[in-house]
Amino acid sequence: MLNIDDLKFNHHGLIPAIVTDASSGKVLTLAYMNRESLEISMREGRTCFWSRSRQELWRKGETSGNVQHIVDITADCDRDALVVRVNKDGPACHLGTDSCFNDRVFSSEKEAEPFSVQGLYALLEGRRESLPEGSYTTYLFQKGLDKILKKVGEECTEVIIAGKAGDKGETVYEIGDLMYHVMVLMVEMGISVDEVMAELASRHVIDHKVKQEKMV
Repeated sequence: MLNIDDLKFNHHGLIPAIVTDASSGKVLTLAYMNRESLEISMREGRTCFWSRSRQELWRKGETSGNVQHIVDITADCDRDALVVRVNKDGPACHLGTDSCFNDRVFSSEKEAEPFSVQGLYALLEGRRESLPEGSYTTYLFQKGLDKILKKVGEECTEVIIAGKAGDKGETVYEIGDLMYHVMVLMVEMGISVDEVMAELASRHVIDHKVKQEKMV
């Protein structure tokens, strides 16, 4: 475990901190810390930066409520940059977007956009907004909550049947259907992926504490 004294702050007394989502690995923002803000971050378990524009300490979420809870902090090999993994309570960007990094500068035409749960969620949100004609997702949103819940129940049954039959391929297929319909339900009810991941993360922390207590 490195000591703060081992880190290399620049001539302004700052060190760049790349903040990433602990669940998805997505880069959320690039900010700067000085020694004091890093000590506060470690002590409070939430990100605190040094604002270069305002020349003052800046606790993320202090006014917006979009707090970033720190999972761990890692230095690079030169010890002059940090990666801060967090579980966040809301958007990372002051513009209200999930990440500050949204404007693509370059993309290889051969490289397809990687699939992600967050990407699927955003797609479903778009379907709910635009309701394109002929889309099955549009059909679900137009039918409303009762129809969506019915489909979730049906897909649960399909997963059980496939699992009971011991058919791995069919079970994977049915789980995919179930996850899709659950995410439609999430969008319909305004439940974000981050909220679900935070719930799972809280259970992980509780489970870890229970295991530690049993060892004592």
